[in-house]
Amino acid sequence: MKQGWEIKKLGEVYDVRDGTHDSPKYVKDGYALITSKNLKNDNLNYDGVNYITEQDYENINKRSKVDLGDVLFAMIGTIGNPIVINKKVDFAIKNVALFKVPKNQDSYFLKYYLDSSIVIERMAKDAKGATQKFVGLGYLRSFEIPLPPLPEQQRIVAILDEAFAAIAKAKANAQQNLQNAKELFESYLQGVFENKGEGWEEKTLGEIGKPSMCKRILKHQTSTTGEIPFYKIGTFGKTPDAFISKEIYDEFRTKYSFPKKGDILISASGTIGRRVRYDGEPAFFQDSNIVWINNDEKQILNDYLYVFYEFCDWQPSKGATISRLYNSNLTSIKIVFPKSIGEQKTILKKIDAVSTETKKLESIYQQKINDLEELKKSVLQKAFVGELKTDKVVAV
Repeated sequence: MKQGWEIKKLGEVYDVRDGTHDSPKYVKDGYALITSKNLKNDNLNYDGVNYITEQDYENINKRSKVDLGDVLFAMIGTIGNPIVINKKVDFAIKNVALFKVPKNQDSYFLKYYLDSSIVIERMAKDAKGATQKFVGLGYLRSFEIPLPPLPEQQRIVAILDEAFAAIAKAKANAQQNLQNAKELFESYLQGVFENKGEGWEEKTLGEIGKPSMCKRILKHQTSTTGEIPFYKIGTFGKTPDAFISKEIYDEFRTKYSFPKKGDILISASGTIGRRVRYDGEPAFFQDSNIVWINNDEKQILNDYLYVFYEFCDWQPSKGATISRLYNSNLTSIKIVFPKSIGEQKTILKKIDAVSTETKKLESIYQQKINDLEELKKSVLQKAFVGELKTDKVVAV
């Protein structure tokens, strides 16, 4: 540790408090009650915030009034997300730690420290709670901080401000490039399927094949372990959490509709249009929630359908809570395609080539974003072990 630095407990330097432990009455209009979930991305996020009466607001503020220069810190759930209060305060707090910062300390130095991997990783490890992790007020007060004199704190903050501004700019550019790459590919796909060429025709999916689904499986016919995976809408394309017996599987796939190897399965409930190619391995799929077009590939290749489904406007029916794709929705969707199977294969090869190049670009931009995040962590870590030796840190 550098000369002149001290190790102090947070409670020795800052007045550390927390918000209300009660559950105030919520009202339509009033004062916002900020909780841990409202601390996001260095800002207060008022989405989903609850409001309390003026009396409850004043009662909470008798103990935990938030002022300019204070630092807030999420104590429950996603621990961390510290923010410095730099605007007029019109809210009270709950499940949030409040650090009252004295005049001989820098608020942003504390904020950056609480945001460092040194703190977040240790607190995540020490946090208590089986279902929702939390750290207590006593724990926070006893947590140690390496503390230089105020001028050094201010120098470190200035370096970090400049470094993070450069990192944020570079990250924004990389994210925009990533988005541009994705949109360029989507635009290319849309052009393929919207511009009919010579020898192309337009049909509805209902004219291509019959919408199909597996026989209904009842709850008592499933188990948490077994021979044949049973994919429900929540595990479609993921890891199954239910199974059926081989006897039921053999009977139902023989007597009732069942996908052929290569058929494109579609989610028809919730998130509409998720796609899975059926690989022919033993598996069963939840009726009405997972469907497919029983396509014989005489008109359209399944691979062509798979790509078409990626940008298809499903126009599902809107239910009270979730969207659903009914057979009438599915069969009315129009698709354009070349009559020649050979031309379909040629188009698919071109799409695959463009997709490969797009994924290479996406990988490059995503790696750039990841590298910038790691750079940010590295800079923060160096700051609090006294290793920021230069006046500038530049994000490359």
